[in-house]
Amino acid sequence: MRLLHSPLPPPLLTSFAPRKTSILPKKASLNYAQKPLQQALSTGISLVLSLGLLVSAPNSIFALESPSVLQPSNSLNCPENEVEEVYSTEVSKVVSNERIVEEAWQIVNDSFLNTSPRSWSPESWLKKKDDILSSSVQTRSKAHDIIKRMLASLGDPYTRFLSPEEGDELVSVNGVNVRDKSAFEASSLLLGPSGTFVNIMVKHGNCGPVQSIDVERQSIAKTPVFYRLEQIESGSVSVGYVRLKEFNALARKDLVTAIKRLEGMGASSFVLDLRDNLGGLVQAGIEIAKLFLDEGDTVISTVGRDPQYRRNIVAEAPPLITAPVIVLVNKKTASASEIVATALHDNCRAVLVGDKTYGKGLIQSVFELPDGSGVVVTIGKYVTPNNLDINGNGVDPDFRNFPAWSEVTNRLSKCHKPQGG
Repeated sequence: MRLLHSPLPPPLLTSFAPRKTSILPKKASLNYAQKPLQQALSTGISLVLSLGLLVSAPNSIFALESPSVLQPSNSLNCPENEVEEVYSTEVSKVVSNERIVEEAWQIVNDSFLNTSPRSWSPESWLKKKDDILSSSVQTRSKAHDIIKRMLASLGDPYTRFLSPEEGDELVSVNGVNVRDKSAFEASSLLLGPSGTFVNIMVKHGNCGPVQSIDVERQSIAKTPVFYRLEQIESGSVSVGYVRLKEFNALARKDLVTAIKRLEGMGASSFVLDLRDNLGGLVQAGIEIAKLFLDEGDTVISTVGRDPQYRRNIVAEAPPLITAPVIVLVNKKTASASEIVATALHDNCRAVLVGDKTYGKGLIQSVFELPDGSGVVVTIGKYVTPNNLDINGNGVDPDFRNFPAWSEVTNRLSKCHKPQGG
């Protein structure tokens, strides 16, 4: 389990295939202080629902939005302690500081998508490699400093270095290996009735021991959905107002419940309030957008240098509702919220009201280096059904102030879906 914190809106993450296969020590000494770790894991069960748990995941375009998905490697550079003492001689011969720097360089060379104003090209990056590795790297800390400066030169605030100490890895939940699961699936395995226990296996560091811990489930994750029925325009229109604070594991289920109840109460139109919603689980946002779209409508597209990160995501079923929708947005409507807002807007299901959105539409992946450190690299971006690049641009609303419902229906009636949507 790895916990990351960032002052920026949560990045949108994907996972890579493992570069290599992990080598676990044959012996594991479980001499870690268990109480603080159990407290952290109890928090982690709630954080995984609101984007705090980092787990290994298979090849899937979308995983946790923040923090990230870290893939295993065959890091042979384990610390020399009594757990890995047998391997210390072999390690020192196999892994060099130069190799760690070169692998970080290669990851960027293969997958980095430049979205900053700074110019970047494989040619200029190749020259940087020659400059960096022109002399030997004497220490591990020097290697890490070189990688930090190398990544900083890209001008991308989301591409960064992670030290080996930044977090543990969740290996299994109740005996189920999460390496075969997406991060969204892994998080669901942690769910259960409050007061029951879940067994998790946690690997400490890149070559550290694997520890089995029983953690009591608690009702920490709260619903992000709040709703009410309002009568407007002198009581002639019944509007279902739904506020969505974040996209966690409860968001879709609770939103469906809210919409059905509001329909039963007579709502003939809806307001979806995404103001101050900085995001959450990307997959939750995508599934929520699908609730409003026709089968075959494009939710969002991903773009990247590598073909495996080019994908159109479409709705697979009829919509839950067909009533007109207003989506409220502001400058703190970001990432997954922008995916939902643009999916509904571009497919002529909603109008946007409020202020221009934040503009966060990048996809990051985290790669593990041979010494247990890692690099977070921007490898793709999201493009709306109308081919708008969200990142750095944000989305302009249709109306600054709340319009009359006649204006809403008139605008939607004249709207045209994107070709193929």
